Amino acid sequence: MKSVKPVNSCDCDSVNKEIVEKVKKEFPNDEILGDLSDFFKVIGDGTRIRILWALDVSEMCVCDIANVLNMTKSAVSHQLRALREADLVKFRKSGKEVLYSLSDNHVKEIFEQGLVHIQEEKGED
Repeated sequence: MKSVKPVNSCDCDSVNKEIVEKVKKEFPNDEILGDLSDFFKVIGDGTRIRILWALDVSEMCVCDIANVLNMTKSAVSHQLRALREADLVKFRKSGKEVLYSLSDNHVKEIFEQGLVHIQEEKGED
């Protein structure tokens, strides 16, 4: 019977010290990496991704988001709170109405680039 090596094994015994030192020098601290991990956890939720998609199209109030996603206003509000706490969405008041939007162009770009990547992988345009 033939033995199969794990994909992550490495047969080399030499280390490229330049590359290792460069990566170590540029490696972010644990707090930054933890925050980045939390960022992806927040956007990793299907409901929150749907809300981000809706807000990528247009600024909207809770009622409109709930209608688009066929959810209750309470459920949408709960998810918007998590997105606000992660600084992914912001709100502004217009009279009695509260309108939500993506917090900045970074969030818009990250969301849209992720979408482009997935569509390319699936062969969609």
